Amino acid sequence: MSRISDAFKNGKAFIPFLTAGDPTADATVNFIFELERAGASVIEIGVPFSDPIAEGPVIQEANIRALSNGMTTDGVFEIVKRVREKSNIPICLMGYLNPVFHYGYERFFAKCQEVGVDGIIIADMPYEERMEAKEVADKYGIDVVALIAPTSEQRIQMIAKEATGYIYLVSSMGVTGMRSEITTDIEKMVKAIKEVSDTPVAVGFGISTPAQAADMAGKSDGAIVGSAIVKKIAEHGENAAPVIYEYVKSMVDAVKAL
Repeated sequence: MSRISDAFKNGKAFIPFLTAGDPTADATVNFIFELERAGASVIEIGVPFSDPIAEGPVIQEANIRALSNGMTTDGVFEIVKRVREKSNIPICLMGYLNPVFHYGYERFFAKCQEVGVDGIIIADMPYEERMEAKEVADKYGIDVVALIAPTSEQRIQMIAKEATGYIYLVSSMGVTGMRSEITTDIEKMVKAIKEVSDTPVAVGFGISTPAQAADMAGKSDGAIVGSAIVKKIAEHGENAAPVIYEYVKSMVDAVKAL
């Protein structure tokens, strides 16, 4: 049982996302502690990449800011290492295959284990090509979190059967970003997953209000929020800590009340 799986044992989970190095590494470490203090169950940390194809404008711009400020893959590992000096909160990296591949699978996942990363989401890794990375990740005890989009039920179940840590259920087709409403039949997708897997399911993409978070968590095991948090960091920079604390606490309270 991984730290990530344990995070879902105490009721519904709230999972916030931020981009490593936006605006600075020091700020990211501070923000992570604030997210934990607000009651986050798992923290997703974005690994900045020059071509984040699954991201909308808000997170794309955060990637550009972080890379412009000198953030690297090693810099992300250093952030996790610093967090681990004071915290055991489950940490899941979120990024793209190119930086992992170029770092080298063996070296990358060994480093994840060394610094205390619990899982990884690789947004552009096709299910059919997952084993090249997953075999090495498994060797080092790193959960490869599956992304499941609103596609055919057969494909949903094929992916879900092998999922570890948690399943990231994408609420809407398209890129990340805040949405006024989510029209996908989440309950139907969760039902299809639960028929073949005991792995917790958290819903992400488009959630920005406590009501939306509660709605999505009510239909699954948790809610994931990224763009709305990253937007607040963009607005307030290094002074964003109290703002994101209050925002995430409101989300956590809504989810935990279920």
